[in-house]
Amino acid sequence: MKKFIFLLFTFFTFYNFQAQEVKTMTYFQNDTIKLDLDLYLPQKKTVEKIPLVIFAFGGGFSGGERTSEKDFGMFMAKNGYAVASISYSLYMKGKDFGCKGTLTEKIKAIQIGVSDMWQATSYLLENADKYNLDSSKFFISGISAGAEIGFQATYWDYKLMNLYKNNLPENFKYKGFIGGSGAIQDINLITKENAIPMLLAHGNNDETVPYSAGSHRSCPTNASGWLILFGSYAVYNQAKDLHKDIELITFCGGGHEFSGYLFHQGQQYVLDFVNDVLKGKKFESHLIIPSGKKVASSEKYPFCD
Repeated sequence: MKKFIFLLFTFFTFYNFQAQEVKTMTYFQNDTIKLDLDLYLPQKKTVEKIPLVIFAFGGGFSGGERTSEKDFGMFMAKNGYAVASISYSLYMKGKDFGCKGTLTEKIKAIQIGVSDMWQATSYLLENADKYNLDSSKFFISGISAGAEIGFQATYWDYKLMNLYKNNLPENFKYKGFIGGSGAIQDINLITKENAIPMLLAHGNNDETVPYSAGSHRSCPTNASGWLILFGSYAVYNQAKDLHKDIELITFCGGGHEFSGYLFHQGQQYVLDFVNDVLKGKKFESHLIIPSGKKVASSEKYPFCD
């Protein structure tokens, strides 16, 4: 009987996983690189155009792969959304992305990844009709390094920072951003004019990507790889001051291990966020979740006491 139940569970799990459509395609290629993306589409076809979430994986610009979040792609597709999980250039592979690296190399790695994201976005816009995508409802998302790509791709000056062909439409804007333990290089890039709805999650004791304003990888100021970043809490306060839509989930005492939360255990938060944005709802919230770990910065973040 137990064996029968197990086989039945396996069948329905496999069927549910396969019930959505996945297409792999090359979105960018030149003499040195070839970059693919996996497009997850709802199996049920509809006349109505489908909103899209573009996703970038984490891995410190040196590792990771686009297939790491298949469950997230399937979950969103099952709920009527498309997900494009992209590959991007791992410029730091074999190099030091930490304190002993160099600042210029770190920024270059981010810029290349962001330029790849823009090329993927452009490709998907150009092929929106082919896959029944709503080009006015493109969300951007990512984990850790992927969230850093998402932040910069949203708020950097496209014409100034893009390394490849400038082929995004004039005044293109993502519909919303979903970031797990990411950060932006300059908080002042987020303005009243360009701010978009955001859903962020971060551990307040993250020593890899700062939760608020701080040094990447907690590097000392005299390190060659010292890079100041503004994490989720700093972004939350900036958006709140600008009266823009923002949701933050803080894991009190948590570190970088919570970077993938929104795309694993917290998938429903993402679905609710996307639904709310598309319905035009206004929101501002800060959800506090105990991580079960000691909070080392309770004076700085009293809400974690």
